[in-house]
Amino acid sequence: MGLVHLTDRHTFAAVNQACAKASAKGTWRLRDVKALLESRETQTQFFFQDEMNVRQQRLIEKRKRAAGFRDANKTLEDFDWTFNPGIKRHPIYELATAQFIRQHRDVFLVGPPGLGKSHLAQAIGYQAIKAGFQVLYTSLFDLVRQLQADLSPAETDRNLTRYLKPDLLIIDDMGLKVLPPKSGEILMEVIMRRYEVRSTLMTSNRPIEEWGKLLNDVPAASAILDRLLHHADIIEVTGRSYRLHQAAQKQGKDSGLTAGKKK
Repeated sequence: MGLVHLTDRHTFAAVNQACAKASAKGTWRLRDVKALLESRETQTQFFFQDEMNVRQQRLIEKRKRAAGFRDANKTLEDFDWTFNPGIKRHPIYELATAQFIRQHRDVFLVGPPGLGKSHLAQAIGYQAIKAGFQVLYTSLFDLVRQLQADLSPAETDRNLTRYLKPDLLIIDDMGLKVLPPKSGEILMEVIMRRYEVRSTLMTSNRPIEEWGKLLNDVPAASAILDRLLHHADIIEVTGRSYRLHQAAQKQGKDSGLTAGKKK
């Protein structure tokens, strides 16, 4: 009976741990590995380790649901790095270590629509969750709309606390929609109260210099940027629109099918 056959009765993780223990004792004999697997002490350790792994995964899934990602399945592994080679992996994977959250730094992902900024923001958020941090994702439009809602003072405070509490707040889609009046004041309140206490990641479809115009409030935009840029990593995302590329491919396929039917 070889090591492979041991997996018929034990998990791969258990066999790997038993092999590591046997190696540490200076032996790689199969019977020693098997004895370790079948010992009560080892089985108890494996049981608790498996239980801890299950609990950890459940916690990650719970926090991922609470984050409210637009697409909870966005990861760095499935991002198409080859389509826009100008998007460098290193700074993105550096953000994925969540070190910027530990340092209470902020992040800007700036670039035209369709380049994958939202994908990258959510993927970084997922990595932060796996590192043990609380994350909340929202569009800027939804944040402003919720905090402008006609609610009681207590309800307004609860809504504001929702955006102040997470270790990482992801505010997506700056410049995508026309914002309602006083949006600058609302965003400024959130940013000022998170400043140097929690981290904020924002994506913007327009250059930072245009924020005053987008918010219809130059003083508020200046105050927001003054704080965000103080401890911020700014990553410019450049290249071709992936969405337009996909749409063109689909149109080409549809045209081909139509032409084929006519023949």
